[in-house]
Amino acid sequence: MTAEPNLLRALDYPLLQQCMHCGMCLPSCPTYAATKLERHSPRGRIALMRAIADGELEPAKPFAEEMYYCLGCLACTSACPAGVRYAELFETARAEIERRRLLDSPKRNLIRWSVVRVLFTRPRLLRLAGRLLWLWQAGGGQRLFRKLRLNRLLPRNLRRLEPQAPRACAKFSHQLIAPVEHPRTGRARRRVALLTGCVQDLVFSDINRATADVLLANGCEVHTPPVQPCCGSLHAHNGDLRSARELARRQLDLIDPFAFDAIISNAGGCGSHLRAYGHLLHDDARYAARAAEWSRKLRDIHEFLVGINFRKPAAPGGAPAQSEIENPKSKIENPKSEITLTYHESCHLCHGQKISAAPREVLRALPGARLVECAESSWCCGSAGIYNITQPETSAWLLRRKLGHLRATHAAVVATANPGCHIQLENGLRESGAPGVAVAHPVALLAKAYREEGAI
Repeated sequence: MTAEPNLLRALDYPLLQQCMHCGMCLPSCPTYAATKLERHSPRGRIALMRAIADGELEPAKPFAEEMYYCLGCLACTSACPAGVRYAELFETARAEIERRRLLDSPKRNLIRWSVVRVLFTRPRLLRLAGRLLWLWQAGGGQRLFRKLRLNRLLPRNLRRLEPQAPRACAKFSHQLIAPVEHPRTGRARRRVALLTGCVQDLVFSDINRATADVLLANGCEVHTPPVQPCCGSLHAHNGDLRSARELARRQLDLIDPFAFDAIISNAGGCGSHLRAYGHLLHDDARYAARAAEWSRKLRDIHEFLVGINFRKPAAPGGAPAQSEIENPKSKIENPKSEITLTYHESCHLCHGQKISAAPREVLRALPGARLVECAESSWCCGSAGIYNITQPETSAWLLRRKLGHLRATHAAVVATANPGCHIQLENGLRESGAPGVAVAHPVALLAKAYREEGAI
């Protein structure tokens, strides 16, 4: 295997040459900010990749550990003046690491096989796991387990992770959303497909229902296949490009992009990967054209709503209301405002999809709400897929930094548009003694506003 040309050498070499080593990425990189070590910066990692592509360095365990210390938050891509395609380099490096099995161990191999290769490639099996989790939580098993302090019997890593387990929903997306739904009034002006995700489906099915409601309220005919595969982002980000391509093909077999005006994603991390289907399958003769159309039609829900000039919900007086925006350093008190919101940006929505203004526009449209900007709103919260599991110390440092900025806004609601961020922030706020602060998806807040005015 090692005699074969490695994947980094197979890349178009100009991709590796794009980095000018200017250092503009350094202030934006969370791992560099945490350590101030060059190897933990984007340009340091690219230098390592280029050395391997040039044959000056052989891929080994230290290189593998460095690539997995990277959050993959893509903040460097927003800061880079040269347009370096770091996501492609990052995923290729991790794929090479997995090809060479540089981090293999019996425990790691078992976890990757059971979770990445089995659980997250079989949506019905994943739903079964979600149902068992719900029964455990709703039936009192989890509460009794904690009351008896049986978590002390768990291995240390599981003991640390057990309190972070998300709460599964009583009903999943297919139980809340019909395969095809039409606007309550008037003729549908657009035909869209709604993606329900995997974690989103099990833990935030209410957000998927809210997304469908908002689309219906804006004149869309909504198609939601009841059994949808994982988008493949987990696999691509963890070096399993083969599974990522297979899952992309399954999505394209399930949803014909040529049949819809738009394909809607409401999860920042998933959406970033879903947009890459055109590149992921560009050399697949059977799927290339369909994948290119998919990438062209893929829309984040906020981007889509702003693009169609979504209807602003009415204030109690009957007229649409615009919420205020204030600098977090200014006074919080405002008698006109009923609720204070702040916004945490999902890394892959902001840096991967380059969507930052649209969610704020949705939040500004909420009647009786005031949007207060959070410092470092586009910095990673430390979730980053499974980073909070694989790199708990750096993840916890980032979460503490984020929570400090959120508390400074005095917001009652933190809006965010990615399930990983949502879970991370909820856990962090609860454990830090701020359980009264709610975490919500912007579209769920918009659906609530429509519901209160009787539109849905």
